[in-house]
Amino acid sequence: MSYLIRKTDTFLRNWKKNPDRYPLIIKGARQVGKTETIRKFAKENYKNLVEINFITEPAYKTIIDEGFSADNILKLISRIDPSKHFDAGETLLFFDEIQDFPEIATSLKFFKENGKYDVICSGSLLGVQYHRIASISVGYKTDYQMYSMDFEEFLWAKGYQEQVISDMLEHMLSGTPFSASEQNTFSNLFLEYCILGGMPAIVSNYIAKGTFEGSLQLQRQLLTDYENDIIKYAEGLDKAKILSVYRSIPAQLAKENKKFQYSRIVKGARSKDYMGCVEWLKDAGLITLCDCLQFPELPLRGNVCENKYKVYISDTGLLVASLDDEAQVDLRANKNLGVYKGALYENFAAEAFIKQGYGLYYYSKENSTLEEDFFIRSSNELIPVEVKSNTNRSKSMAQLIKSDTYPDIRHGIKFTTGNIGISDDIITFPYFCTFLLKRYMEMQKIFK
Repeated sequence: MSYLIRKTDTFLRNWKKNPDRYPLIIKGARQVGKTETIRKFAKENYKNLVEINFITEPAYKTIIDEGFSADNILKLISRIDPSKHFDAGETLLFFDEIQDFPEIATSLKFFKENGKYDVICSGSLLGVQYHRIASISVGYKTDYQMYSMDFEEFLWAKGYQEQVISDMLEHMLSGTPFSASEQNTFSNLFLEYCILGGMPAIVSNYIAKGTFEGSLQLQRQLLTDYENDIIKYAEGLDKAKILSVYRSIPAQLAKENKKFQYSRIVKGARSKDYMGCVEWLKDAGLITLCDCLQFPELPLRGNVCENKYKVYISDTGLLVASLDDEAQVDLRANKNLGVYKGALYENFAAEAFIKQGYGLYYYSKENSTLEEDFFIRSSNELIPVEVKSNTNRSKSMAQLIKSDTYPDIRHGIKFTTGNIGISDDIITFPYFCTFLLKRYMEMQKIFK
């Protein structure tokens, strides 16, 4: 299968151009494309790639036996495999699956000081070990978070060029509705992306076959792999509890009130018994948390309710794959999202926001008379963002904008199945524009 272009490609090229570059740690969940992307980068930019996988090649865990200096490590690597070449200035050392050998991070300081070789470390579930890795390599590394493909990368994979994406952004900035043909085309592409998600192997399979054949099996195998990772790496925690939390998320999102509730996992469950499980899943990159604001005002950080949040699956395609078989048939055959419609669109929006670098915040008044899905901010304004599975009016958003009680809020943004429109300081976009929100916010004059 051909290589799928990733935004990480650009980041890596820019990292290589920096003459004072630090060793790089690429974090990300299993199968988001870390290894393939690093190999492609190495092939195009170095004479030698020295790749070591600490899961499949555990013998290399001995390379620190004589200390952490670059020379000692290279000597022991070449003792294990004399065919590996180390040309100064032309060699990339790629340490993969370092969650199985976090001690290697101590060497990053010495590789930086040596300066002759570039180093990239990577691994799945790195967040679980990351506090330890960060503490032993502080000041001598650059961190990069890699996610599964976003909708823009999916459009690239489908053959769409940059001009198409620029035109989409121009529609948003000018408030010009899409034509019926454009709206239909992009809506169908968006639905394909929602069903597939952004895992490269699944997208590649779909592009190669031109159908969804085999995609559900690949997704469910990945879900099984994630659960096996939980069993393997969840040290000191109740693994059964972590699995129960992870498996409860689709049903939790299908509720009208999407606030995460421990009682929905098992009757009588308390937050103190399960909070560590939620944190573990978050650190592993399998879920994202959306914090509830105490009050809809700036600043966002420091204004959240403790232990009140929503939980989303990090890749919407995996959320789709975790639905029951009846829902699968309905979704794939009839494009009917059923009772999960709101949950899937909201999960997709959360995923798109995270991939653009936004934090996740929502608001829900105790009496449920005022609720808002998400909030973002400009330099001086708090902007509610609503994700609606229909084109109904947004009562809560209108109230937030018009009421003097919320002086930081003057505009709202809504994502729906409909077209672009502006009414009563509420700007409406189709779902397929979500990935462009940050670029829109940076260029739209009304938010300056």
